[in-house]
Amino acid sequence: MDRNGLKPVFTEDFQDGELELVLKAYGMAEKALEGMKRGNDSPFIGHPLGVAGIVCNEIGMGADCAAAVFLHEATRFHPEIIESDDFLSFPQDIRNIAVSLNRISAIKPKDTRLEADTYRRLIISYSRDPRVTLIKLADRLEVMRNIRLLPKQSRELKVVETQLLYVPIAHQIGLYSLKGEMEDIYLKYTEPEVYNSITNKLRLTARDREERMKRFIGPLERKLSDAGIRYQLKGRTKTAYSIWRKMVTQEVPFEKVYDVYAIRFIIDCPPDRETEHALCWNVFSYVTSEYKYDTSRLRDWLSKPKPNGYESLHVTIEFDDGVPLEVQIRTRRMDIVAESGGASHWSYKGVKKEEYMQEWLASVKNVMSQQESFSYDNMPDNIGKDVFVYTPSGELKRLPYGATLLDFAFAIHTNIGLKCSGGLVNGKLVPIREKLRTGDIVEAVTNKNQKPNMGWLDAAVTSKARTKIRQKLAEEEFKKASEGKELVARRLKNWKMEMSDEDLGVLAKRYSMKSLNEFYCAVAENAIDVLEIKDFLSDKGKARDFQGQKPKEENEEPRQEGRETRNDVLVIGGNINNIGYRMAKCCNPVFGDEVFGFISVRDGITIHRLSCPNAARLIEKYPYRIQRVRWSSNSSSASFQVTLRVLCRGERRLGAPVMEAASQYKASVRSMIINERNSRDVTHEIELKLSVPNNLELDKVISAIRKVKDVTNVLR
Repeated sequence: MDRNGLKPVFTEDFQDGELELVLKAYGMAEKALEGMKRGNDSPFIGHPLGVAGIVCNEIGMGADCAAAVFLHEATRFHPEIIESDDFLSFPQDIRNIAVSLNRISAIKPKDTRLEADTYRRLIISYSRDPRVTLIKLADRLEVMRNIRLLPKQSRELKVVETQLLYVPIAHQIGLYSLKGEMEDIYLKYTEPEVYNSITNKLRLTARDREERMKRFIGPLERKLSDAGIRYQLKGRTKTAYSIWRKMVTQEVPFEKVYDVYAIRFIIDCPPDRETEHALCWNVFSYVTSEYKYDTSRLRDWLSKPKPNGYESLHVTIEFDDGVPLEVQIRTRRMDIVAESGGASHWSYKGVKKEEYMQEWLASVKNVMSQQESFSYDNMPDNIGKDVFVYTPSGELKRLPYGATLLDFAFAIHTNIGLKCSGGLVNGKLVPIREKLRTGDIVEAVTNKNQKPNMGWLDAAVTSKARTKIRQKLAEEEFKKASEGKELVARRLKNWKMEMSDEDLGVLAKRYSMKSLNEFYCAVAENAIDVLEIKDFLSDKGKARDFQGQKPKEENEEPRQEGRETRNDVLVIGGNINNIGYRMAKCCNPVFGDEVFGFISVRDGITIHRLSCPNAARLIEKYPYRIQRVRWSSNSSSASFQVTLRVLCRGERRLGAPVMEAASQYKASVRSMIINERNSRDVTHEIELKLSVPNNLELDKVISAIRKVKDVTNVLR
């Protein structure tokens, strides 16, 4: 590659000597990686080119780091190059960076089986030069941006590994933009429906945020102009991942996350800290004189910057009828450091970029030297409530905090979970209730005579384990109840007696049984003597002493929480100005789903779910045709059509049990089509068309079908 070939990769100009250094390193990498391809058959050299671009253009580092990236990739695949004269001709610090990057790349969690914290410490131990860590983070960001090119298994491992190992480091050293992008990619691939729902909601509310910014700055524009303060006003929207974490930890919907949006003042002024601080506090005084602010939420990182160099002034004001709004105040220099960490794209005349870069690198090195600072307690927006453990073969398993050996066994396979009698954690024999910690090497031990009992529900925390345990207990209860029912029928035949349903109900109530299955189980286990049943039937008069009142029918209709009515919201259940609407066939919305309307000339308004595959395209391309909608309270009396795809495995046909599961609730089966599939995990696919009154009943139906044996998944 010549000089012109590198221009699209790097936005800043290198000096002659620097450019020659980068070109030489690139030439070595191009030769070493010749013939290697990425997942889309493009040359593998594209990976180090992308990393070098991030290193220089987004983090703001120089030619020495770009050269180290190319040398790292060349020597990683061909270690013999390290002894070559060409490699030794590079400066010592560049060679050291390349070798350190090689050592980090050689460490694989499934090989070392280290705890995440230990693994991060190992990365840092190879990063005596802080540039090594920064380049490694850039490397991982480039991988995440192209994660689709990896095979599925490798993709899942990389995504989880990134969130567990690299995101905390990026957070700690202040690369917030890089951290946020990696977190969003993690969410996109681990929780795609959640990611799509949040990003679509952000698109829907984008215009509201713009209007909010205009209303905020209106009373302040004249004052700031008269004071001679030059600034740029920018909106900061939380990342999808951060919003999701807030929703999970605070147990609130998207609409209740009030700090989704913040307004940021970026002040233009010379990079002199005394001048910068004075202007920031001046802007603060103008804002707080116009709006009431919460003193408890004032954050002053001007007087005492964060260890990673972050400087800013944050204040939360009351805005729009008391709704809180965060306002961030910082200078241009502070914003660049906060966003990219370094001094990239420095534009002030007379300021040497190298001075600020060295100052920032010193702060990075200081943070990395404080090993104890890498704590989840300091990162409320991070994943810290998950546990990552390894199988004996090194496979990484993600479990929720508090997960036990029993949860791990079910995560491996349902049959292993059902037969689990204990296991080994780091070589030590432990019971099924043993709680797991990140970094543990876990192996489940099975026993063919083992059976679940009610106590297992206290030992399991994952939904999969608890669901499978309940299913097995219900199956065992059904078998035991069948034995009890057969015993009673046999005895009644011998006694030449009959027992009506009314008699059975009275007996079940007499023994405080919650169900007939429980009653028959008690008979099978001799907890109820069949002779007592005979005595009861012999004297029907006693039945009157045990007659119970008929239970009141529970009203299972869902109640829709009230929402504020706005003039621009279409209420589904009627029409506005004679404009009709219809449900989109691509996603089949059901009463209770989160929805939006799309205005078309021919069909009026089409109602789509926010998680619809077409939602992102419609919202982004045609924002002026989007109509806000909500369900009318009387929509619950209507009937909605929905199609489910039921994926099954095994030879047996599951049409009958699937229909039986669906018919337990307020759902009407309209049609069923069973198709053959040729897959290791899926042999049949059932297309089930239902009519349901609301999404609550639909959720019940989906849950019931998923419990049917040999059903692997149910997709809407």
